[in-house]
Amino acid sequence: MSESEQTIHDVVAIGAGPAALAAAIYTTREDLDTTLFERGVVGGLAAVTDWVDNYPGFPEGLQGLDLAENLRKQAERFGTKIELGEVMAIADKGDYKELDTTSGIIRAKTVLIATGSDYKKIGIPGESDYYARGVHYCATCDGAFYRDKRIVVVGGGNSAVQEAMFLTRFASHIDLLVRSDHFRASEVLQHDLEKHKDKITVHFNTTTDEIVGEEGKVVKVVGTDKVKGEKVEFPTDGVFVFVGLKPNTEFLKNSAVELDEVGFVKTNERLETAIPGVFAAGDVRSGATMQIATATGEGASAALYMREYLDELHRK
Repeated sequence: MSESEQTIHDVVAIGAGPAALAAAIYTTREDLDTTLFERGVVGGLAAVTDWVDNYPGFPEGLQGLDLAENLRKQAERFGTKIELGEVMAIADKGDYKELDTTSGIIRAKTVLIATGSDYKKIGIPGESDYYARGVHYCATCDGAFYRDKRIVVVGGGNSAVQEAMFLTRFASHIDLLVRSDHFRASEVLQHDLEKHKDKITVHFNTTTDEIVGEEGKVVKVVGTDKVKGEKVEFPTDGVFVFVGLKPNTEFLKNSAVELDEVGFVKTNERLETAIPGVFAAGDVRSGATMQIATATGEGASAALYMREYLDELHRK
């Protein structure tokens, strides 16, 4: 048996976004052996968000990457270990849980599922063919490639409007395609969008049907004007898709952890899942508000509930 199989950690968090990092700050300050497993970017989607304007305590706002980095540094200062790797499965072994990871079998007394969410795809022809070669889901990551070029942005919610405005820093013109006849974005963001109408043209009642390329490059988006019932084309150098998020819970499909109809993790009022000792916090949890501030709050709450669970475990 390997050393990792022999060791039973107090806390293992799956994910290293704001919820997991906040939880780790609390657990490690109480001298609980805490390890975070992250398969992507430490800080999660917060790390690739250009600007966070509504996180309490920062009146001028701050870069998402800076917020994520500060959370990481704070957690590590108290002794949190962060490992890059993936958790493929979780099994309940009673007083401990067994995680099948890319680093082998890991055992923990408590587990925090904080895998967050990922960008939804539209599922149209050309989308996967030109992924990262003209089709993108992160304006902060890839916007600079489109300096003085035309862009199509797809979506009508907060993220679509926010990211479209961010992309005006680079693009010469943006066509914003909105499937419905109105925005789902907040009134504040819609008001801010008005300031960018010289660069952003909004097309309501417009579907996105196909992304067309030539010689390995995206050249246009084909859609449908639902009012006229006619096909419309938008010449473009790149497409940015912002149509929502889906939970990162594929690894839980065959576990005893209960998921809702969309795939988010169900918890009770103590943020505990159907497996005793396994908790969930942040964007992956059913009923989450998809805000960084609430993710960190849930992470802190989960840490306190895990502490209580461990106390009860030790009293057995």
